[in-house]
Amino acid sequence: MLTTTTASAVPHIKQGRARALSAAGGALAAALAWTVEVPLLGIHLNFRFGDGHIQTIAIGQVIGVAVAASLSGWLLLALLERRAPHARLLWTTIALAALAASLALPLAVATTSSAATGLIVMHMTVGAVVIPAMAHTARTR
Repeated sequence: MLTTTTASAVPHIKQGRARALSAAGGALAAALAWTVEVPLLGIHLNFRFGDGHIQTIAIGQVIGVAVAASLSGWLLLALLERRAPHARLLWTTIALAALAASLALPLAVATTSSAATGLIVMHMTVGAVVIPAMAHTARTR
């Protein structure tokens, strides 16, 4: 059996830095989207949870969730690189499916259509930054 190894698009030494920058870029993109939507456009990013309590999404929550999602993606990518022969393709497919699934949450819990739209834009913005950047760093074996 012949096994071929191809190099990463990003050298292994710089891979961690590139992935950290990807996570930071996702957080920055989310913060910029929040800044445009809330202070500039005046959208109230409110959502309903539990027994009808309404909560407003603050910029700290936006940044925290973007970082958490990015770091989770990084972890999954690292695990797939060790176990799957086509880690980049598999990770990108999973990441896109997770992004698509995450869009259901704003539709289900947002209190207004403008809040739902704002949250969907935020999700898409983070995905547009993080998914291609992380996929670019994937090693293949």
